[in-house]
Amino acid sequence: MPDAEYYRNMYEYIDNLDEDIKAPAGIYEKRLEACKQCDSLLNGMCRVCGCFVEMRAAVMKNGCPAVSRKW
Repeated sequence: MPDAEYYRNMYEYIDNLDEDIKAPAGIYEKRLEACKQCDSLLNGMCRVCGCFVEMRAAVMKNGCPAVSRKW
């Protein structure tokens, strides 16, 4: 899948999440900032659990899978 299509699909998924489970924009951005600082981030993927961090961060109930629980 070309990168542009991948990102379009990912953001479409995030945009279409039910508001009851979606993290508020401010929390989502703070989570992504923490992930960007993490040594376990590789090309948008968490090397601890294998998730795409933007998708994990978008759901309020999710947490950081790292031992240090950054969020």
